[in-house]
Amino acid sequence: MNLLELVKVPDEQRDHKWEIDFFMAITQSNLNLIHEAPQKGPDGWPYLLAETSAEATEPANKIMQWLAMKGVGLAVNPRKDYPDYVFTYGMLWHFKETGLFYRTADEAPVGTMELERGQGLHAGPPAPHYLPQYVRNILKQFFLDQNVMRPRILVMSQDRKNYDLAFSLESLGNPPTKEHQGIAEAISWFLPPHYSLLLVSEIGLPEFSDL
Repeated sequence: MNLLELVKVPDEQRDHKWEIDFFMAITQSNLNLIHEAPQKGPDGWPYLLAETSAEATEPANKIMQWLAMKGVGLAVNPRKDYPDYVFTYGMLWHFKETGLFYRTADEAPVGTMELERGQGLHAGPPAPHYLPQYVRNILKQFFLDQNVMRPRILVMSQDRKNYDLAFSLESLGNPPTKEHQGIAEAISWFLPPHYSLLLVSEIGLPEFSDL
């Protein structure tokens, strides 16, 4: 099915295959922009609003590449009761870098890392392919807007296969535990859905680096 056919499929019939087909179709299709400038979504994040149409002229692929550099998400057909799809910023930059919006659950680590005494830990700053500099700059601006001047990060792995992106609690001002989930959810909008995110104390861990 092409994109126009896919968006007519009833919501209750949209499964994982529909999502994969939608991803394939939209990257090869055109969209119409509802507004030239990004708009604030119900979740508080900025999105470019676009619609599917047989007369659409803006290549979706080109739009997504632009958004990836700007720190903006994409909402497709937002005038419906529910948009046909909402792409977070993390999905868009991951697509720019890899051609994939996210990886499947069996390819991605789940849960959190438990550090056991005597267990080897591989850690260091993020590689450019894992967290590109332009993404780090956009994240830094987000933290500056929250009055966090120098957030520090560390990528950790116990098996060199699954990685956790750790943010230093000290560099975030040691927020109370009850705020940790909200902070992690905010940061996760900037990251692909399969990334594992931790908020941890720097005590006892290898040296963190500035974001």
